[in-house]
Amino acid sequence: MNIDLVPIGDIAPGILQKLKDGLEAVFGCPVRIDKPIEMPDDAFDRARDQYLSDILLDRLRQHRKKSEHLLGVTESDIFTHGLNFVFGQADSVNRVSLISLNQLRDEQTLASGEKLLYERSLKEAVHELGHTLGLGHCEDVKCVMHFFNSLIDTDVKGRYFCSRCRPKLIE
Repeated sequence: MNIDLVPIGDIAPGILQKLKDGLEAVFGCPVRIDKPIEMPDDAFDRARDQYLSDILLDRLRQHRKKSEHLLGVTESDIFTHGLNFVFGQADSVNRVSLISLNQLRDEQTLASGEKLLYERSLKEAVHELGHTLGLGHCEDVKCVMHFFNSLIDTDVKGRYFCSRCRPKLIE
């Protein structure tokens, strides 16, 4: 398995390198940082001041090479229909996923010198890539595949797959 990180818009290189290193440690496979792609204008919803994640996933599908799992990373605030925002989203059929750093930031991340932002982004990246590997949500609150919709939930769970999820991983 290979993982390709694709910055969407401007992303600080430091966070991308940390994500690369963290994903290599969790998955034990090569991770490559690809060239950035531009944020598509048609994804922006002016009324919401957010980007529609479904359009971003579509752009990633067009960018994906056959042999890799692709993870888009954006600083922009994203949403999908029916939700106010999303931390990330995945298309398991096409093995593409997306995370946004926007909603993972808060006062705590500013005080921690970005260390907490890195931890949160790694957990979200592993979670979304887990979906591209065939995993659903897990009931174990410490498992990275546990569904979360708040930063408190994100901070509680770990960055690894639990003993029930790990054997279910498919390539």
